[in-house]
Amino acid sequence: MAFGDDPSVIELAGHLPGLPPDTVERRVLTFGSGAAALRVAVPVLDAEQVERVAATVRAAARGYLKTLPTAHIVAVIDAAIQRLLDREDPWRRKAERLLPVVTGYDPEMVRLGLTGYLKTFRAHELRRFLAEDFANPLVLDEFQPAPKGGFTRAFGPDLLLHVWAGNVPGLPLWSLISGLLVKSGTVGKLPSAEPLFAGWFAQLLAEIDPRLGECLAVVWWKGGDAAAERAWLAQADTVVAYGGNAALAAIRDRVPVTTRFLPYGHKISFALVSRAALDPRRSGETARLAAHDIARYDQQGCYSPQTLFVERGGRLSPQDFAAMLAHELAVQARKHPRRVLSMAEAGEVAGWRDGQAMRGLDGSGHLLLSDPAGGWCVSCIDAPDGLAPTALNRTISVVAVDDLAEVAGRVAPHRAVLQTAGIAAPPEELFRLAGPLGAAGVTRLCALGSMTAPEAGWHHDGRFNLLDLVTVTEIERSAEALAEGLARYAD
Repeated sequence: MAFGDDPSVIELAGHLPGLPPDTVERRVLTFGSGAAALRVAVPVLDAEQVERVAATVRAAARGYLKTLPTAHIVAVIDAAIQRLLDREDPWRRKAERLLPVVTGYDPEMVRLGLTGYLKTFRAHELRRFLAEDFANPLVLDEFQPAPKGGFTRAFGPDLLLHVWAGNVPGLPLWSLISGLLVKSGTVGKLPSAEPLFAGWFAQLLAEIDPRLGECLAVVWWKGGDAAAERAWLAQADTVVAYGGNAALAAIRDRVPVTTRFLPYGHKISFALVSRAALDPRRSGETARLAAHDIARYDQQGCYSPQTLFVERGGRLSPQDFAAMLAHELAVQARKHPRRVLSMAEAGEVAGWRDGQAMRGLDGSGHLLLSDPAGGWCVSCIDAPDGLAPTALNRTISVVAVDDLAEVAGRVAPHRAVLQTAGIAAPPEELFRLAGPLGAAGVTRLCALGSMTAPEAGWHHDGRFNLLDLVTVTEIERSAEALAEGLARYAD
């Protein structure tokens, strides 16, 4: 439907440099219900408008973004982040007011989550991003000496297309900011589940630096719309896409062969708890940290744990720990209630819980603890078991093991989908476990309690955030030597 047909729409999504607002058709997405419902108007562009926006972004990037020192780009992004960290700023107030309605998450969880996430993109953290991928970040600004001789410079694509997915607030910022740091004209496709934050960020950047605001666009098309997808894929030099394997395979089939394609599919994560973390002084805090990772955004991120491997032989048994974890999840449910689930999600949770209950009938000592209101569920398995997905939405398997060294072998069959391992273990154990876990396919090891908050510069799925986006131009020593012979001072 056209936006003008529905005067109750209260929020426009996206950022469209080069298009007058009154020429854009919009479709209305409704979040929530009743008087609290929020209607969001997302842009629906025709083929001519796609070309116009792409041309505007590409030209602006060539004429402005690519001429800027990286330090200036960092400063503009930092200014936007500082605004969003200020709870009195209008953009921050809007985010705190509307994102809980759009995502269904508890408002306080959104507030705390936004603050922790946005801190990752302050200026000093962005410098970590750059230093993590480039030994000399000045290679993005001008030719720099290469260790092997000659000179090198890195160039981002003229037009970088991001296809975002998920309903975790602000998640697209990671790739959007990465594109800006390598000086790429950027177009991002909004996820229908959270179609606001990326557009707000683009508009805020345009307030701070209007010319930079013309170097990026935030658009939308309905998932599965092959024609709209092909129109944008035809414009891009590089495509970064997030989503399920089927959706990524469909995009890959439509990407032109000359276009770089960087897919990020669904992953699964888990945690390990050493017997050293199960003494009476530490076990309560360990359970609290695990519950935080499980409850935050209801396990919707790939880095959220679905299985906890707990070592036997501590002062508390794995079953005791499961009971403590259940208590902490109950605390989390009171502080940050789980969002209202869709019928499909509720069915998956009920089915998983019933399946776990059936396991307890075999006399294996299986323990099932759940919230009578259905807000969380802990399944404790005292038999050899590996890594298996749960129903998410605060459902977790606690698997007892004799030695955490067993875990790498148990998860290795899932190498292609492994991502994060949260660990609560002493230093010598941490490093003893890290090698086998890495060899099994784990790409990130972090503290239990930090699984849902990757640090600045992390290598997403074991890859480089910035290096994967650029091409490198080399001036070889032979060219330099010949140039010396042709200099005016050579005669």
